[in-house]
Amino acid sequence: MMGFHNNMAAPLTPEQIAVVKATAPVLKEHGVTITSLFYKNMLDAKPELRNVFNEANQVGGAQPRALAAAVFAYATYVDDLGKLGAAVERIAHKHASLNVQPEHYPIVGKFLLEAVASVLGDACTPEIAEAWTAAYAVLADIFINREHQIYVAFENWSGWRRFKIQKKVAESSEITSFYLAPEDSVALPRYLPGQYISLQLYIPKLGIRQPRQYSLSDAPGSDCYRISVKKESGGKSLAVPGLISNMLHDDFNEGDVVELTHPTGEFFVRVEEETPLVLISAGVGITPMVSILNSVVAAGSSRRVSLVHGAHGSEVRAFSAALRSAAEKPNVQTTMFLSTLKPNEVQGVDYDFEGRMGLDKIGSERLFLNDAATNYYVCGPAPFMVDMQKYLVDHGVNQDRIHLEIFGVGN
Repeated sequence: MMGFHNNMAAPLTPEQIAVVKATAPVLKEHGVTITSLFYKNMLDAKPELRNVFNEANQVGGAQPRALAAAVFAYATYVDDLGKLGAAVERIAHKHASLNVQPEHYPIVGKFLLEAVASVLGDACTPEIAEAWTAAYAVLADIFINREHQIYVAFENWSGWRRFKIQKKVAESSEITSFYLAPEDSVALPRYLPGQYISLQLYIPKLGIRQPRQYSLSDAPGSDCYRISVKKESGGKSLAVPGLISNMLHDDFNEGDVVELTHPTGEFFVRVEEETPLVLISAGVGITPMVSILNSVVAAGSSRRVSLVHGAHGSEVRAFSAALRSAAEKPNVQTTMFLSTLKPNEVQGVDYDFEGRMGLDKIGSERLFLNDAATNYYVCGPAPFMVDMQKYLVDHGVNQDRIHLEIFGVGN
């Protein structure tokens, strides 16, 4: 049986590294089977952890698939972990947002390694079991140490904190803003524009709490936080699609209480910098972009900002007035795509381009492609972000200047 010991991990030996790398293809082949069994066994044995993991991602299989991909990536680059730096940073922030603690890692290690042994059967030799036990311990240390740094930076706010809904404002036919003020009235820490909070609600029909991440959608500095939530009507995972967003829209009103964790996330802009910004979003992906844009405007910054946004139609597009107002600044320009038009909508006033967003329709000037200092921030559905990233890379933008806000799984 594979075991896990919660002490400081010794570095992997060359032999262990070789075993882990050699088993990477096997893990790729059986990864989802292993991680699905892992989640089932762990959550059956430790039902309190259902409060941490997104139930919809479990039911739809997104969580096991994501973990399988992460384990395969780790096995592939176990001798060159620098290549995983961005993924580690993203996941560490997600873990901190969910209040994951060091004591969770031995639990995860035990059930993950037992699942590997169970699925591989006799193929899981003592040598393989020992190498993977050591490899998991090294990875756990990496996350525990990075998450400790994040928690220290949170200073006097740890864990979940009660917030009252101060105001609830419809931004479009499907996106509503919630202004959240701390119930304890203690001053809120500033966050970096683009970052998110986790929000959790108790779900009576499931008997558990469920967390979700939402971008903060305004400039920092006020006595409340604003999130802007799209009401998800449903999706392919039919067990609990859009569960939290529907509860917030339908059941939660001004005066009601929700719980939040400290703002965090590796997708952010430092307003004091002067490099040009291109903000590219679709649908509810506009939320972190509005925070960034409002922050630049509020700071009186003269840095050039180009915001490109696509929506299905004007009725579902949020923050139209705020975007129009920002575009009056000489250093800000906005480009709007609408997939479907209403008869009275005027090009150049209500929208710039009809149809699905394509950066090739805009031209290089609005994308600042001739300025090698430009940073690009992209938020929207995963296929959309992949398309935008490919276009930018194909047009000479270095990968390290392209920042994607990847929600969904990661815990």
